[in-house]
Amino acid sequence: MTLPDVYSDDQEPQPPEPEVSKRSRGVALGLCFFGGVFGLHRFYLEKPKTAIAMLLTFGGLGVWYLYDLVLIASGEFRDAEELPVRNWGVEMSPFMVRELTGRAERRVADLEEQVDAMRQQFNDLAERVDFAERMLAQQREPTPPRLPRGS
Repeated sequence: MTLPDVYSDDQEPQPPEPEVSKRSRGVALGLCFFGGVFGLHRFYLEKPKTAIAMLLTFGGLGVWYLYDLVLIASGEFRDAEELPVRNWGVEMSPFMVRELTGRAERRVADLEEQVDAMRQQFNDLAERVDFAERMLAQQREPTPPRLPRGS
């Protein structure tokens, strides 16, 4: 007697995640809200032809602008590659990641140098304080009384 396919150990492959645009929905929404009648959001989403049309018609006299605003807010607007713009976050480009990493490494190296310099100054100061304490301690020690000669 064999087990039905429902009980088999083989798991079915999960469907791949739907592809979405790498462009930020938040940026697109902000550009649409503040400059939508000029087609700024369409320039951002790499749709220059329709962006120029929006620019020349002042957002289709406001109708096209409002339509795009609703589509972007609902996550149904599509970029030039026909991928839905749904991610709110902004992805860093590889160039920016390298630039930030390089700056961060330089900053860490500078901070390490500053900490080492401060440590050296602290050690020098500690030596000076120790020396001063020894000198003061020698001055405070009473000298033994001298006995007269001949007694």
